[in-house]
Amino acid sequence: MAIYIKGMGNISIQDTLGKNFIDAPVSYSEPYIRCIEPNFKDFINPLQLRRMSRIIKRAIASSLTAVEQSGIAVPEAIISGTGLGCIEDTEKFLSAMIENEEKFLQPTYFIQSTHNTISSQIAIYLKCHSYNNTYTHRGVSFEMALWDAYLLLLSGQIKSALVGGYDELTPTYFQQLKKLGFWRDSVQDSLNIVNTPGIGTFSGEGSLSFMFADNAENALARLDGMSLGYKLNNDEDVCRFITQFLEEHHLTPQDIDLFMTGKSGDEVYDGLYDNVSKMLFPQTLQAVYKNLSGEFFTASAFGLWSATSCIKNNEVPECQKINNIPTKPLSKVLLYNQYQNKNHSLILLSSCGC
Repeated sequence: MAIYIKGMGNISIQDTLGKNFIDAPVSYSEPYIRCIEPNFKDFINPLQLRRMSRIIKRAIASSLTAVEQSGIAVPEAIISGTGLGCIEDTEKFLSAMIENEEKFLQPTYFIQSTHNTISSQIAIYLKCHSYNNTYTHRGVSFEMALWDAYLLLLSGQIKSALVGGYDELTPTYFQQLKKLGFWRDSVQDSLNIVNTPGIGTFSGEGSLSFMFADNAENALARLDGMSLGYKLNNDEDVCRFITQFLEEHHLTPQDIDLFMTGKSGDEVYDGLYDNVSKMLFPQTLQAVYKNLSGEFFTASAFGLWSATSCIKNNEVPECQKINNIPTKPLSKVLLYNQYQNKNHSLILLSSCGC
């Protein structure tokens, strides 16, 4: 049984909402960056906007964009992945507890501080009373949400699912992650960061929504399969992981037209991407996406958006290419991500004409 991507919505540090391509990518010269936001009044009633946090506004706007593009007004499931959840409201609630000595607290901050608030608010807005779930597993949060939807669709329990990856980053949490080595002290050109390796990368945010369905009508791309791996010890283990996955789908590395990875410019982990690319895909067009999205826990959702956009447009933006292999029709695209060499994921996409 095939599963199809019918619609997408993307709010990111690039101008991406309602688009399937980045015409003029924005380069940044700082490690802390926030999203380019739309006029939310175009999506949400102004009276309702007053009570919504930033991440909820983004999630609803990107979801409505995916809904409109897909033509599916109410999905049969809403499944979200988030690494940090509503971290801004969580900070506000905790700060108010300290400052007010646990008295006279605003309930809104508490209500909107939980991770599953995002999925719940999307469901309320879409009037969707069906399956609703949220996954919080750091760098593999989006993949877990996608895996849930994939299994539900494969088993025939549902016919459509709205799947999203949602994360925001506050100055406070940015500093906490910086102490752990996530970010560089300075960035010269974010678009070129994968070619200027160093310790850490630059941060981003994102609200990405995808409508999946079991029919191919007006689909953007087809999801052929996915796989998750944990603590693969070395390059050989990763190559085996990828090769076995391709064999399960009766493919070889030579059948892949585009190999897209989560390479971010962080030399601590990028070597794995480089070695696997050389070992398995030396004659395959290779691309990256985190030079456009920045790094955040659900950045792999931006990778899926980017890979799907490449298939739809049958083109890879020059700023994403990392080798000079001539472009050919993009029938098969393999997306590979890993989080701190612990969680590994593969997503196989095909054009709908395959």
